[in-house]
Amino acid sequence: MPEAEAGELRLGTPAGRWVLLTTVLGSSMALLDATVVNVALGRIGADLHASFTQLQWTVNAYTLTLASFILLGGSLGDRSGRRRVFLIGVVWFALASLVCGLAPSSEVLVVARALQGVGGALLIPGSLAIISASFHGPDRAAAVGAWSGLGGIAGAIGPFLGGWLVEWTWRAVFLINLPLAAVVVVVALRHVPETRDPHAAPGLDIAGTVLAVIGLGALTWSLTGLASTGSSPALVAALVVGIVALTGFVIVERRSPHPLVPPTLFRSRIFTAANLVTLLMYGALGVVFVLLVLQLQTVAGFSPLAAGTALLPVTAMMLLFSARSGALAQRIGPRLPLTLGPLISACGLLLMRRIGPGATWIADVLPAALVFGAGLTLTVAPLTAAVLDAAPDRYAGAASGVNNAVARAAGLLAIAVIPGLAGIGNADYTDPAAFDAGFRNAMLIGAGLLVLAAILAFLLIRGPLGEAPAGGAPAARPAEHERVHLEEYPHCGVIGPQLYPADEE
Repeated sequence: MPEAEAGELRLGTPAGRWVLLTTVLGSSMALLDATVVNVALGRIGADLHASFTQLQWTVNAYTLTLASFILLGGSLGDRSGRRRVFLIGVVWFALASLVCGLAPSSEVLVVARALQGVGGALLIPGSLAIISASFHGPDRAAAVGAWSGLGGIAGAIGPFLGGWLVEWTWRAVFLINLPLAAVVVVVALRHVPETRDPHAAPGLDIAGTVLAVIGLGALTWSLTGLASTGSSPALVAALVVGIVALTGFVIVERRSPHPLVPPTLFRSRIFTAANLVTLLMYGALGVVFVLLVLQLQTVAGFSPLAAGTALLPVTAMMLLFSARSGALAQRIGPRLPLTLGPLISACGLLLMRRIGPGATWIADVLPAALVFGAGLTLTVAPLTAAVLDAAPDRYAGAASGVNNAVARAAGLLAIAVIPGLAGIGNADYTDPAAFDAGFRNAMLIGAGLLVLAAILAFLLIRGPLGEAPAGGAPAARPAEHERVHLEEYPHCGVIGPQLYPADEE
């Protein structure tokens, strides 16, 4: 039985520490999985004789279902019990990980990865929502800060762990989730109080969720094929289906009494602009983090461990300096950081084009990583703050959830399209010369996306944080736990913005 009622926990007590441990371990499973699978792609392809398109889907199947269901997962937790939905997500994620680890073919692996994404969509929003509902006041602020900081440590450990596991067998990357999930389930059942939102909407936006899955799925499949193999009637038909489904999604959201994406959010010019910047920026990041580890292993001859840890300076810089970046944006406004940050990161991608045969970490990888990381550090915290500040208070959780989904959808679509545009074909990841040429082109395209993000930020994002958005709706000052997160513990994973729940009344 829980040792204290929801909303009454103190961080310094055993009950509070158990809740924090549970939520950190649960969210870390999904975070680790996102970082270590990229490191394993080369070994997965060799062992399962997978084409590059199948490797793309190994990444995209997970991202597709995660992006499509993550907002529904948060709503389910509010209605049916946050601990219950969180635990369902943890068990679901673990079982899907088992299937991934035992997959006899790339087709089975892709299906299992899609199931993993559904589990992640249930557990990721639940982890922070449990903290928000279990702690109040300064203890909640401190708990969110600790959750974020420990998540940053997990992000730093991930490449080491992933590289080490892949050196043994890529299957261990998935199977390691099983003992972690067992610990989370046991601790949560004993120590985490159940909470619900008594003011949650009476219904769920099932129609919107189905249309999002169909739209993103059809669009991703068609764009992957069109970019790699060229036009065909089936691919064109899928493209039309995707566009129609996403158009239907917009219509449903405008009419739904309980929409996944409240249309009123996009009345704010700053909110819309910040999400466009997110779309472009995280599209570039998705391509970098998939292709770079393959480039380092296939072309430069790095081991999986060395390739996985190559960008560790990026994580270190974000952990050390994002707080100052967030504080700077509070003082001078987000426009300048969101203009300069993507431009600096674009320079980092141009430096990555130097990584080729015979590349070394000190001479070739480290300079690019430092420049790239400096741009991300300057951008991510102000971008998250701009999204939250542009939304009315009652939609703070929805605003952050939308931004999280946009970031994941951006990576999904970019990984589907950019490798084909860059000239990377199905067999190229085993051909160093061909992959090297495609990688250089992809980095150039990614740099272009970042430059476009900087231009949009400069033109559309104006005024200090907290200024009233266009249309007259009052801007939201971040809730107390959000302010502490952005200014004192602002780690934001480069796989997507952190997800915040709305404060309960």
